[in-house]
Amino acid sequence: MDYYQNFRAQLEAKEKEQNKRSIKVYEPIDAVRVKRNNQEFIMMASNNYLGLTHDLRVQQAAKYAVEQYGTGSGGARLTSGTFPLFNELELGIADFKHTEQALVFNTGYMANVGTITALMNKNSIIISDELNHASIIDGCRLSGARIERYNHKDIEHAEHILKNYKSSHKMIITDGVFSMDGDIAPLDKLYELGKEYNALLMVDDAHSTGVLGNGRGTAHHFGLTDVDVQLGTLSKALGSVGGYVAGRKELIEYLVNYSRSFIFSTALSPADIGAALEALTIVKNEPLVVKQLNENTAYMANKLQSMGIECDDETPIFPIIVGDNERALSLAHELEARGIIITAIRPPTVPVGESRLRMTVTAAHSQEQLDYVANTLRDLLVDMNI
Repeated sequence: MDYYQNFRAQLEAKEKEQNKRSIKVYEPIDAVRVKRNNQEFIMMASNNYLGLTHDLRVQQAAKYAVEQYGTGSGGARLTSGTFPLFNELELGIADFKHTEQALVFNTGYMANVGTITALMNKNSIIISDELNHASIIDGCRLSGARIERYNHKDIEHAEHILKNYKSSHKMIITDGVFSMDGDIAPLDKLYELGKEYNALLMVDDAHSTGVLGNGRGTAHHFGLTDVDVQLGTLSKALGSVGGYVAGRKELIEYLVNYSRSFIFSTALSPADIGAALEALTIVKNEPLVVKQLNENTAYMANKLQSMGIECDDETPIFPIIVGDNERALSLAHELEARGIIITAIRPPTVPVGESRLRMTVTAAHSQEQLDYVANTLRDLLVDMNI
């Protein structure tokens, strides 16, 4: 079998469907501007929600960590130990989330896969929102558990499923903020279901940390204090890289002993931890940075609503659904020609027929930048009859 011929054929099929991906190179200027070939662009596709990647305090913290502890960690934490910044960060996350303990993973993806596979097995039932992130889906599949998907945010459907598994070991899993639509999970209602049907509840706060609940995430947004598994990332609003799980002491100790993606991975570098710790401190102590994000989000939502685009003003993710791949790619291309980066999102990331531009707003965008983006988008939608 000619494997490479098969690879080529599959890539050609993707290209024919206008669904082939490629990596573009941009040089960051600051938190919201990039350049390529000496052309400057406004970045509207980043998850750097609070703009902290270019905060001087965060950068200095990363530099200090390297000077203090070196460039790499040297091994997995259970074999070569850990350094004090890790403990500081995990204590800081637990305090931030109002939980007993926290554990840092190398990525949000690894946190999802490692946590779900540790907690669930072939005798378990997972009740999962149908639009959950790919890392949740992969963790569910790898766990070997029976997976029951409920219609997006449909509490009645989730309860209907739970009624069939009253005596089973089970867990409800949801994103806090859904990454492609920007809508918020009904965590308060899922919490009630978890209590009624004796199911663990897990929420992925990847797009909620730094955004909802004064930055503390979805549970705090709903005033909940004891969600079983609060998982999130350090690589979006916190401007670094990595993932985390926060919860009760027994949960964290269990993951240390049973989560393969934690046990068998070399730990994050000191720079990653130093940057995340400083970013977390800023979010905890400076509520104005989250307030600025909220104001920019509301400002853009108002602009889009005036153009007839349905959206809410609670999260900084704005999907502009155009339908097919060609229209999404064409619109993204025209925006790029005018100095704006908004990525075209196509299947399998979103359902067939729901290709879109996924625009994100950050606290670091100026009102002038948001005006330019909104006005340019409005004109293009009219010109292209979208």
